[in-house]
Amino acid sequence: MAVNIGEIAEELRPVTAGPEGGQVQGPRAGWRLAISSFVENRLAVVGTAIIAFFVLFCFVGPVFYHTNQTSTNVINAFVSPSGSYPLGTDANGFDELGRIMKGGQAALEIGFFSSLIATVIGTLVGAVAGLLGGIVDSALMRFVDILLSLPLLFVILIVGDRYNGATVLNLSLIIGAFSWLVSARLVRGEVLSLRVRDFVQASRTMGATRTHLIYKHLIPNALGVVIVNITFQVADAINLLAILGFLGFGLNYPSVSWGDMLSNALNYLADGYWWVVYPVGICLVAVVMAFNFIGDAMRDTVDVRLRRR
Repeated sequence: MAVNIGEIAEELRPVTAGPEGGQVQGPRAGWRLAISSFVENRLAVVGTAIIAFFVLFCFVGPVFYHTNQTSTNVINAFVSPSGSYPLGTDANGFDELGRIMKGGQAALEIGFFSSLIATVIGTLVGAVAGLLGGIVDSALMRFVDILLSLPLLFVILIVGDRYNGATVLNLSLIIGAFSWLVSARLVRGEVLSLRVRDFVQASRTMGATRTHLIYKHLIPNALGVVIVNITFQVADAINLLAILGFLGFGLNYPSVSWGDMLSNALNYLADGYWWVVYPVGICLVAVVMAFNFIGDAMRDTVDVRLRRR
């Protein structure tokens, strides 16, 4: 007697009651529960609102608030906040509010782009290491251990100085190229548990190649860990960019980041020019904390054991 595997799988697929008493497929219900759990986390909602505000503030704000961020005007240096300059001006006469918008653009662009690069590299390396195992796994993980033993900040400083990497694109590539190590370890650990699951073994029995297993089964099922890690990587990249700028290895003029602004402004804090330090510092702290709030909430949402009930 012929057995229809598709019908059996359909019968075994978990279902839950829908909003009107109907049946909802398991995965869809799982996503609804995850979204509901995320929304119930107040810090996650606050973090999402903060990120949405800063994205609009940095990228849409300059469309309505026009400022000159390329030509210095020392005559207007250190003008206190007023109607003409809501947050005053800095040592070079740049409008501080417009400067924060410009610095936020660089911070968010580098944060998102570098985290995307790190996630792609780390996910592929971790999936390959976890699936193949043996010598390949040992070699890749020893390589990761070696890179983890190196001070990340010093490596980025050396590479950035050697290749004059003080642009948004180059800094994104450099930070992303050295930030994939944690992602690789997380994905490897997830793949080690996934590769012994029944659906992976069944796919292998049916003749699936290793490439098919990685792209169709392992990576999609490890996306929860990957997505959670992205939010923390964005926060780490923004923090790292701020440190580089504070140490004087940030973006080249006329580009600017929040770290560059803080580095230049701290020299004048003792003179009473508070508006060149505190607003940009608050923006930096708020964005990093917001991404951490979102990351914590997504971790609790993805992990059923931590999901709020």
